[in-house]
Amino acid sequence: MTQTTRRQFVQNGTAAAAALTLPQWAQAQAAYPTKPVKLICPWPAGGSSDIVMRALAESVSKVLGGQVVIDNKPGGSGMLGPNELVRAQPDGYTLSQITIGVARLPHMQKMQFDPLKDFSYIACLTGYTFGIVVKADSPHKTIKDLVNFAKANPGKFNYGSTGNGTTPHLAVEEFANKAGIQLTHVPFKGSSDGLQALLGGHIDAHSDATGWAPHVEAGTMRLLATYGSKRTKRWPNVPTLNELGYDTVSDSPFGIAGPKGMDPKLVRKLQDAFKKTLTDPAVMASFEKYDQPVIYMDSEAYTQFILASYVKEKRLIEKLGLGIKT
Repeated sequence: MTQTTRRQFVQNGTAAAAALTLPQWAQAQAAYPTKPVKLICPWPAGGSSDIVMRALAESVSKVLGGQVVIDNKPGGSGMLGPNELVRAQPDGYTLSQITIGVARLPHMQKMQFDPLKDFSYIACLTGYTFGIVVKADSPHKTIKDLVNFAKANPGKFNYGSTGNGTTPHLAVEEFANKAGIQLTHVPFKGSSDGLQALLGGHIDAHSDATGWAPHVEAGTMRLLATYGSKRTKRWPNVPTLNELGYDTVSDSPFGIAGPKGMDPKLVRKLQDAFKKTLTDPAVMASFEKYDQPVIYMDSEAYTQFILASYVKEKRLIEKLGLGIKT
């Protein structure tokens, strides 16, 4: 066999293999999912995030025609899910909730991932309403009471959050910075852990998304302030930190991502499937229960949002003096 003939043989063989592989790949994509899809919720079972994520998983299972199962991996300020994506195959069978923490925590500590390179951002779906609560019998009935106590007792007022570098943590640190007070932060793995600590009297306050809502409604906790740009419809009498003069506004859109390198057609299929969940009454009921608005971004817009947030969060972390120490 001459060199030219040999080269043609190899080229023809490669082309034939590609011709066989492409239809198989296309068929696999069309049939997806052929096995359960793991959707990581990086928070404890039973908390507000877990309940919302389970509603989304059940809904998207119906849209895709295959099972999507929640896998709770609490801890690490919600970063254990993103960490697992780094090691997963980009076949669409491992997905995770993604919070704004992926754009923030790399500025605070060494991470296992690069948010600009290591994920396929599928869609943003909703966001949290945040606030700070105390027990109903707490002597601190207003934010002014809290500030006055903290000024008289530096470091003696302790508050919980869902972890170092999370929005509930940084919002309070920004507020404390503006108020000129020193508070002690106690990180927890998730909402349910922190709320139990508050009810047990182990912390003075808890900063979190609205997992505290049932306790506020039941009268066992008092909501001192929320962190949005305006008051909530559900608690119109509760002021925002911003209107109280502390120039602090925090929200936290979240969505779904997979490992880097996912096929664009698969990303689009998942993007469209999750978008359809936003018309599901059960999903909307879970959002309403925890005062979460619909914040939809498609894959392209969500990717650009994370890139912009990465720059914005760097400025905030540096301002608060919480950046990586070199």
